[in-house]
Amino acid sequence: MVQTATASRRAALALLLGGVSTAAWAAPAASGLTVFKTPWCGCCGVWLDRMKTAGFTKVTVVQLEDLGPTRRKLGIPDAYASCHTAVIGGYALEGHVPPQDVSRLLKERPAAAGLAVPGMPAGSPGMETPDGRRQPFSTMLVLKDGKAQVFARHG
Repeated sequence: MVQTATASRRAALALLLGGVSTAAWAAPAASGLTVFKTPWCGCCGVWLDRMKTAGFTKVTVVQLEDLGPTRRKLGIPDAYASCHTAVIGGYALEGHVPPQDVSRLLKERPAAAGLAVPGMPAGSPGMETPDGRRQPFSTMLVLKDGKAQVFARHG
C-alpha cells in the first residue's frame, strides 16, 4: 500500500532551515522506502511499481515541488540528480536505481550516502521504452564526501 503525503510550505521551509535532521529523514526508512517526488512526475510511480514488485512493499511518498534541498541534505550532490529521491535503511537513492542494486546495497552496507542513477536513462526501471530500447547506464555509489564510484553497470 502506498501512502501519500503532501508537504506543506511550512514543512518544506522547516526542512530548508534545518528543522529536520538527517537522522529523522533516515528513521522511517529503516522499516521501509520513503520517496520524495514532484507531483507532476509519472515515471516515479512506475519506478515505485518496479520496487514493489521486487519486494519493497512498505512505501511512503512525499510530494515536494523542489527536490534539491532534500537531495543535498541526504548527501547526494546535484551532479547526480534525477527526478526523485528516496531513503531506505539510512541510505539515499537518487533516480531510477534498479531494485537489485538496492538489495545489494542493503546487504553489503558500505560506508556511503547512497546510490544514484543520474538523469533518466532509457530502459532503467521506470523508464522502459515501448520498443525495448535500453541505454547503458551505471548505478553510482555516492560516498559521504560527495565523490562517487561505479557500483553496478546495466545494459
